[in-house]
Amino acid sequence: MTDISLLRKQKSKRLPLKKQRKVIQLFNNLLESGFNLTEMVTFLRRSQLLADDYTDRMQQTLLNGQGLPEMMVELGFSDAVVTQISLADIHGNTQKSLLKIEAYLTSLMTVRKKLIEVATYPIILLTFLVLIMLGLKNYLLPQLEEGNLATSLIANFPMIFLGTLALLAMAALGLYIYSLRQSRIALASRLSRMPLLGPYVKLYLTAYYAREWGNLIGQGVDLAQIVQLMQGQKSLLFQEIGSDMEVGLMSGQDFHQKVLDYPFFLRELSLMIEYGQVKSKLGKELEIYAEEAWETFFSKLTRATQLVQPLVFIGVALVIVMIYAAMLLPIYDNMGGYL
Repeated sequence: MTDISLLRKQKSKRLPLKKQRKVIQLFNNLLESGFNLTEMVTFLRRSQLLADDYTDRMQQTLLNGQGLPEMMVELGFSDAVVTQISLADIHGNTQKSLLKIEAYLTSLMTVRKKLIEVATYPIILLTFLVLIMLGLKNYLLPQLEEGNLATSLIANFPMIFLGTLALLAMAALGLYIYSLRQSRIALASRLSRMPLLGPYVKLYLTAYYAREWGNLIGQGVDLAQIVQLMQGQKSLLFQEIGSDMEVGLMSGQDFHQKVLDYPFFLRELSLMIEYGQVKSKLGKELEIYAEEAWETFFSKLTRATQLVQPLVFIGVALVIVMIYAAMLLPIYDNMGGYL
């Protein structure tokens, strides 16, 4: 199997998430109908379901003697999806993996749509707030004889707003650069310990690895082979865990004990592995557990997006009310002085 971690990423247009789900759905349907990979690409080209740019890249992948995982890299699929497809080539359940990937992408699209909705309304409110402040600055402030904290805030609000955005962008860039210098295991461990983000990181990684390990073990792949296969995958975290696990297993650690060393996995994963090994049904146990973990992950993520939007609205509304109150109170005081 080709080591897809060594592939060179082309700076070409990435396939949108909606199209990615459509491609996976088509591949699954065509595979079920008995099509091979070459016939699938030919079908997509003739049907014009994808732009020629994408089908040309898929065709070139085939001409280079590469397979479905490399093709997904060319189309811009995430490392998580590419790794799942690559492992499916090994355990042989490609169609089953495509079904799960389709469900994963569908859930991801739903959450992304909700996140866009959550982000759009506050941006619109903040834009109106900036426009209101500009109007107050240009038309109301010149008529006020005395300045106060509110008038100073209104006069400088656009600069404060833009400066805050610039600081947030710089902080995000700094964190991104810092993350690139960290090992994936160290980065995942730190993220899993964060108060709000941590539970979601643990759930996602637990569900993802439980499913992939369950598929491999269920097809009779032993642990020694699994850790070797992990080191040749696209995902850097997958590679690092594979290397670290190989060292642990060679030193005599059991699989379930080694899993406990990673703080980004739920403790239940180790218990499920230990229980599955005792019952000799580890592959099936992990698959069932993974499905439950995925359902819990997306359910919690959906609830979180539904909670964020009202909180943001309340925050923006409070800012508007406080600014108006601080601005209008001095006016009323002046009016009272003339009565």
